[in-house]
Amino acid sequence: MQAGPPDGPLVILLHGFPEFWYGWRHQIEPLAAAGFRVWAPDQRGYNLSDKPPGVESYTLDRLGADILGLMDAAGVQKASVVGHDWGGGVAWWLALNHPERLHRVAILNMPHFRVLSHTLRTRPRQMLRSWYAAFFQLPNLPEWLLRRGNWWPATRMLRRTSNPGTFSDDDLNQYRRAWSRPGPTGSPALRTMIHWYRAFVRKHPFRPRSPRVRVPLLLIWGRRDSALIPEMARPSIDLCDGGKLVFLEEATHWVQHEAADRVNSLLIGWMR
Repeated sequence: MQAGPPDGPLVILLHGFPEFWYGWRHQIEPLAAAGFRVWAPDQRGYNLSDKPPGVESYTLDRLGADILGLMDAAGVQKASVVGHDWGGGVAWWLALNHPERLHRVAILNMPHFRVLSHTLRTRPRQMLRSWYAAFFQLPNLPEWLLRRGNWWPATRMLRRTSNPGTFSDDDLNQYRRAWSRPGPTGSPALRTMIHWYRAFVRKHPFRPRSPRVRVPLLLIWGRRDSALIPEMARPSIDLCDGGKLVFLEEATHWVQHEAADRVNSLLIGWMR
């Protein structure tokens, strides 16, 4: 999805699991109206994007290289990047490895990977909340289970982890359609979406030369996130030279849906 003036500053919006570009539907037009050239791609393995087979195709190095390729295709040396959930993980990778390609970064409910790794080793509460990441390492079973009953387990997850009314029936139909897109060997896109989790565990996380982020970075965190504890936010921003942290007290993991006006205001102010 593209919007905004073609000569405006480029902003790339990176969705997380289990969304696609549609996860930014509340941000695209406000950012475009503010003068930004907005690109909201389906990331690798999702919806209409390419879905190469094999877990090794979904390492952070490859996912980050996709976004650098988008910048090249746009004809720009630098862009601002906004990422939520796994899209935030790609944004952290870019900030750590290619700060020279970034104006500014904004990340929604995703910690710095060093903080996440440490927290998973030391905080039982986060270990319990991350149970699904371990479940996703199993072959075939997660894909089979989430498809049952017209994707009932997947849609139920979205509604149970969000504030009431966040996802309408029409929204869930949009997601069902995206999850059902054919992937390699005829399997639905859900398989390549889950490969992001498998690649992170099996192919080893990236290890940048330094854990410090040199590019200005805004971290927005919905405090009622049921998957990621808020205690990871401050240590993440402490690893940034030019970082800013904003908690949204009533929002969950799906912060850009539930607090769209506040998120839009923060993003526009930060990137200007």
